Amino acid sequence: MDALELLHSRVSSARLTGSVDDVQLENILKAAMRAPDHAQLKPFRFLKIAGNARETLGSLFARARLTADPSISSGDLEKTKVKPLRAPLILVAVARIVEHPKVPEIEQLLATGAAVQNILLAAYAQGLGAIWRTGSMAYNQIVNEGLDLAPDERVVGFVYLGEVEGNARKPNQLPVQDFVRDWTGR
Repeated sequence: MDALELLHSRVSSARLTGSVDDVQLENILKAAMRAPDHAQLKPFRFLKIAGNARETLGSLFARARLTADPSISSGDLEKTKVKPLRAPLILVAVARIVEHPKVPEIEQLLATGAAVQNILLAAYAQGLGAIWRTGSMAYNQIVNEGLDLAPDERVVGFVYLGEVEGNARKPNQLPVQDFVRDWTGR
């Protein structure tokens, strides 16, 4: 698959199974390191969650959810608890925000987002599926503490990785002209 075909056909895959081997993961992380990054701050890091650690993350999610809503039903609590089991590997993308005279916080968050996009593309290039998820757990203080995040760090997303279960969906072909307008500078 050439680069343009990859870029034109990548889709998110929610149903993941199997495994991600060490070579695939190394390629994925090398791609993340190539994200655009003003001042070469590398304002990102990744937590690798696999095996039993996914169950631990699920328990952390459940604790956060129960704290936020003590009246949550046991069924909804269980659904929350098993979310990390939807894929064999999760990378938690963490932005490390530093004070910098030329690189505002938003640029550091965007660099981390670009690193996540590179992860998605590298996974797809290797025949793997991936999906970038956020949701309330990405912004929850209990989850952040449980992940040992520093006060200057933020979860940008949970990237679920694995082999696509079933057939990958086909991407919608969007007309480019619907998203571009000439600016004349009036």
